[in-house]
Amino acid sequence: MNRRHFLTLMPASLTVPAFALDADNPYRNEIGLQLYTLRKPVAEDLAGTLKAVTDAGYKQVETYGFPDAAVEPIRIARDLGLQVHSSHFAWESVTEPDKPGVPAFDGILEQAKEAGLTHLVIPYLHGRNRETLDDYKRVVERCNGAAVKAKEVGIQLAYHNHNFEFEILEGERSGYDVMIEEFVPEMQFEVDVFWVKAGGWEPVDLIEKLSGRVSQLHLKDLKKGLELPNFGKLPNDAFEELGDGMIPMEPIIEAAGEAGVAHCHVEQDQSPDPVASVRQSLDHLRTL
Repeated sequence: MNRRHFLTLMPASLTVPAFALDADNPYRNEIGLQLYTLRKPVAEDLAGTLKAVTDAGYKQVETYGFPDAAVEPIRIARDLGLQVHSSHFAWESVTEPDKPGVPAFDGILEQAKEAGLTHLVIPYLHGRNRETLDDYKRVVERCNGAAVKAKEVGIQLAYHNHNFEFEILEGERSGYDVMIEEFVPEMQFEVDVFWVKAGGWEPVDLIEKLSGRVSQLHLKDLKKGLELPNFGKLPNDAFEELGDGMIPMEPIIEAAGEAGVAHCHVEQDQSPDPVASVRQSLDHLRTL
């Protein structure tokens, strides 16, 4: 018996989760795209690429490189009817604020408010910031302070994972364990399901574990047959269009709804034809 048939037989008095991408599903109606996926065509034709995003059916975009590389994409995206709530930003303003040339986080917050953003995301950590658990603790302390500041002006700060955070460093603890244990309530997670899987965790299990603490998701598929966990650099062909890899998306989207996730964004770090890839991934989500 398939799931749709099963749901039609359930008594009306029982509460069951909505089918992942039913017509009234908020993630279907507001599905986003992380523009890093299209960084090459964006560099060649920003307006034309964003028009292709709207034509494909995406409803919002998440930008990257805020403020320097994001202001114009935000303006054009909104002119085309796309929502823009979130951006990855100059993260060293939080993790290494005393480094020469790094912009002040307070200034970034001001610009984010002027741009109408509600979410800022730390997209990466340099190797020097993640060699030991003590390194992670220092990062967490700085993130917590920045998140409290951001919350005061109506912006949610979050941390976007890769695979390296899940590597065991001391005893049985990883850097991500430190984040889970020590992030304050104001500091949330942007969970990238591809890198979670690459790091040896199950995305649904992590989303459930972090219920109420995940602000956004990156939906991304991982090539079948890879040996996991893998904490190194993955080959370009490890990044698959949604539905072609090993990560089922429907249970993740259902878990997102249960966990209170605000936004879901498709992302594919590597593709020989990124515009075609994002169209294919959205077509797959429509079949769920």
